Amino acid sequence: MVLKRVIGWVLAGGLVFSAAAKDIVIRIAPPRMVIQKRDRSPGRDYVWVQGYQRWNGNGHVWVADRWERRPQPRSRWVAHRWVHQRGGWVFVEGHWR
Repeated sequence: MVLKRVIGWVLAGGLVFSAAAKDIVIRIAPPRMVIQKRDRSPGRDYVWVQGYQRWNGNGHVWVADRWERRPQPRSRWVAHRWVHQRGGWVFVEGHWR
């Protein structure tokens, strides 16, 4: 892999690394989401977590939907998402709120 430094940014193939922000900007847009059938909930305290496209360094790979147990009774899941910025795409991890 050839790295090239350009005014505070490091370019590597389809990736751009920002030393200041620590975000990895992917130049290749993520594919559409895969629609999966939701199976039956394992219990009252579970929330459906939608699958997402994850960048593995070479391309996007699908991470399947799943049921996940709430850490607190009123916790709400904020979904994983890709944000278009800096001429590419930045992945924002899902989290409990």
